[in-house]
Amino acid sequence: MESTAKIGLKENWKQFSILVLVNTFVGGMVGLERSIFPQFASTKFGIVSTTAILSFITVFGVSKAISNYFTGRLSNRYGRKKLLIAGWVLALPIPFILIYANSWTWVVMSNILLGIHQGFTWSSTVVMKIDLVGQKDRGLAMGLNEFAGYIAVGLMALLTGYIAEHYGVSPYPFYLGFAVAVVGLLLTIFLVKETTQFMKLEQVESSKPNLKNIFLETTYRNPILGSVTQAGLINNLNDGMIWGLLPMLLIGLHFNNADIGWIASIYPSVWGIAQLATGKISDNYSKKKMLFWGMLLQGLTILVLPFVTNFWSLASLSALLGIGTALVYPTFLSTIAQVTQPSQRAESIGTFRLWRDFGYAIGAIVSGISADLFGLNTAIILIGVLTVLSSIHIQLRMPKI
Repeated sequence: MESTAKIGLKENWKQFSILVLVNTFVGGMVGLERSIFPQFASTKFGIVSTTAILSFITVFGVSKAISNYFTGRLSNRYGRKKLLIAGWVLALPIPFILIYANSWTWVVMSNILLGIHQGFTWSSTVVMKIDLVGQKDRGLAMGLNEFAGYIAVGLMALLTGYIAEHYGVSPYPFYLGFAVAVVGLLLTIFLVKETTQFMKLEQVESSKPNLKNIFLETTYRNPILGSVTQAGLINNLNDGMIWGLLPMLLIGLHFNNADIGWIASIYPSVWGIAQLATGKISDNYSKKKMLFWGMLLQGLTILVLPFVTNFWSLASLSALLGIGTALVYPTFLSTIAQVTQPSQRAESIGTFRLWRDFGYAIGAIVSGISADLFGLNTAIILIGVLTVLSSIHIQLRMPKI
């Protein structure tokens, strides 16, 4: 197989397309909770504390972050496909735990599983696509990957919001999650092929220097990788806030489930669709500028959010937030792929995704506590300020690339 492997998007379009399809189902699993969880918590369990409700995002972020890291470390040893299959197997019980949960502890446990599932599956599809396409089209590949995942997040949020409005928040929205997990597992088992051989082929031709300590260099020491990592953490910190607080903000404005579903779905849908363009742009345009403007747009949009009350203005802000996130998301991964050795790439991406997804937990904790103490608007403004500061960090520290 190694002797016949050829790197490139054109050469591997069939397998690449299958992986895009698989990541659509990966995104669908996380979109299952996007628009209905605050009401699910209050209706089924009587939980009204913002901090308590956001605990499900906290454990999701921590478990996904840790599984991201170990996926990066283990994918060279055991192969990408085995980890992808393991992630889908872990997804199968999640909908039933949510349906039959008799305490909030079971809900939290389900989100630990969801985080591990997302870490194994999403990280594996990212690394496999990078293996296949080569340097020239990595931004495009990441744009397509993230498009597939996040358009599915948005569509699932919309669909579950609709189902909840007409049939209740449980159990019917969660039956959909089981169907998604079964199809994702079957696609992986029967159609996905291992891609490690493509990484090995590229390694032979690579002249990039090795990182002395992949974890420390990616976390902070390397000015390019460190800048990307802090921005990734802040990006998911504000995404964790939007995930948890936006539905609460809309409930406080007396929107119904269907309207909440629409507004909550616009952000990840625009985020997903726009990456079809921004991924390719990142192959040819300054990655530093894309990261700076993307984080700045996110921050300014979040700062405006508490001062808007009508549907169309909130929908427009949701779209702007999606555009800002689309500018940075594929650029994070294509930047890391550009500056790391092929044999170290999976672990460097895993380290980045470790810190990026800790942002979910940090965002949920910070926004939950500040919302309980000072109100939703103050919590949202705080997250907006942190996002603007992240863009300034990129501008000051990151070299041109």
